[in-house]
Amino acid sequence: MLRIIAHLDMDAFFASVEGRENPQFRGKPLAVGADPKEGKGRGVVSTANYLARKYGIHSATPISVAWRLSEKAKAQGLPPVIFLPVNMGHYADISEKIMTLLRKEVELVEEASIDEAYLDLSFLGTFKKAEDWARRVKEQIKSEERLTASVGIGPNKLIAKMASGKNKPDGLTIIKTKEVKDFLSPLSIREIPGIGPKTEILLNSKNIKVISDLQKMSEEELGEMLGKWGRDLYYKAQGISDAPVTEDHEVKSIGEQETYEEDTLDSMIIMESINAMATRIIKSMQDSEFKSFRTVTITIRFSDFQTKTRSRTIDFLGKDPVTLKREALKLFLPFLDKRENPQKKLIRLIGLRIEKLY
Repeated sequence: MLRIIAHLDMDAFFASVEGRENPQFRGKPLAVGADPKEGKGRGVVSTANYLARKYGIHSATPISVAWRLSEKAKAQGLPPVIFLPVNMGHYADISEKIMTLLRKEVELVEEASIDEAYLDLSFLGTFKKAEDWARRVKEQIKSEERLTASVGIGPNKLIAKMASGKNKPDGLTIIKTKEVKDFLSPLSIREIPGIGPKTEILLNSKNIKVISDLQKMSEEELGEMLGKWGRDLYYKAQGISDAPVTEDHEVKSIGEQETYEEDTLDSMIIMESINAMATRIIKSMQDSEFKSFRTVTITIRFSDFQTKTRSRTIDFLGKDPVTLKREALKLFLPFLDKRENPQKKLIRLIGLRIEKLY
């Protein structure tokens, strides 16, 4: 049977919801995320609408940088960016409505995140029927939720996801099996999921800049260069993927992180963060299908952006915040002295999460 997979991605989801519900924001650049505090804020942009993106503001842009870009635009006579806090509970409610709509239409829906999903449309039989389906569902979302979505359709999840980003916003891109190689060839290697800045720099140093450059290389060559990831990359560059669309979304971890207003090495401040995060994480676990954990992980980001992660697997089932706090502190305390922080660098961010959930 012909395999037909769709990837539906809501357009600038958080910002679009805010624009939908606040008429005074429509037609203006919006960024949802941390408080910029006139350029002194910490944290990042969660979502920027397309007007803000024209200023160079995107998801994960440091909020201080976003503020400066907004001020630069303002000095040029353009409207400044409106910065809004994240209202995650509300966005989750809207996401649930959209996912419910999709599940009424398709048997296999894999919710990839709050604003995107993979759908197995193989039952439709042809790419033309899949295209007609996508147009109808996009219109239904627009009519019922007053939001737009972009859809990519291809022979597998990899191509569908890459296609959904091609004609945003409100786009629909169909890549048939015989068109995969031509679709991929001119694209930047960064468009392949999993290729980050470091891998891009390495590949660029070998004059590999677009996917067609990767397509000329053998699996062995990429394996020698990048190990197992290189062999995986070989198949991605050819547009080959057999990953199934699955309803089972396995929760692998529950965690939180905090970025400090000022870099610190004050043990009391950091321990208060750990205590508060541990309490909330256990509450989230208890509200989920899981009741215990085995692994505790902390993340430390220093003022110079060096990041370290440390984990500890306990030999019993942890179930309460007291256990989590105790194990987290065991991992954290070495960062206060020469064991993990010989230069006594200040800490910018701390994260805590639990894994191996039961």
